[in-house]
Amino acid sequence: MNAFSATDLGQIRKENQDYVFVSETPVGNLSNLFVVADGMGGHKAGDFASRFTVESLIESITNDAEHNPIKIIRSAMKTANILLREKAKEDAARLGMGTTLVVATIVGHYLYVANLGDSRLYVVSEEIQQVTRDHSLVEEMIRIGEINREEAHNHPDKNVITRAIGVSSEVDIDFFDLKLQEHDIILLCSDGLSNMVKDEEISKIVKTGSDLSEIAARLIERANENGGKDNIAVVLIEPSIGE
Repeated sequence: MNAFSATDLGQIRKENQDYVFVSETPVGNLSNLFVVADGMGGHKAGDFASRFTVESLIESITNDAEHNPIKIIRSAMKTANILLREKAKEDAARLGMGTTLVVATIVGHYLYVANLGDSRLYVVSEEIQQVTRDHSLVEEMIRIGEINREEAHNHPDKNVITRAIGVSSEVDIDFFDLKLQEHDIILLCSDGLSNMVKDEEISKIVKTGSDLSEIAARLIERANENGGKDNIAVVLIEPSIGE
């Protein structure tokens, strides 16, 4: 297995509220762990929210005696939500802070994913597949037929999130699992990439890159060329399928 991660400030933001974590080796009873968080909040609150949430998640996973990956991740995300809300109460400047979260682990040939918010996980092979589902206002509008996918790409409310860590006492987490195939590449990213670069172009860059570091650099470069309106976070994974 190979993995590579990178974040970038983008062209407009003055602080980076994206936070990533990559471990190709075990974290607690998980064989590996990959995380992207995109913080929300006022000055310094968003970057605190994303970093604190990921650190809380890792600590919870490390100390969990459970072996089922879904149960481990669910418990860790719920714990992180409680802890972040407690932190928000300690400082008026952090009230209302929150973060998206997409978490993945690979067990054998299977990928397990959890998400809250609009940070995404894709699997790229011959085609690109968005595995996660955005928890956003525009995604709900697409679901009920108010707008189409193309209209959503430039909708003024595209950054309105309907689920996240820290915003509610209860978290409604989506879980996904799928069997990986040889030559699949996994991409976790914040909306600083997915809002700036369309899926078809992401797929082309991933499939034509020579290694993960070059792919990550090209994805970030293209997001910035297209406006770089937000921080950009990228985690790329080449699973060891077929070895």
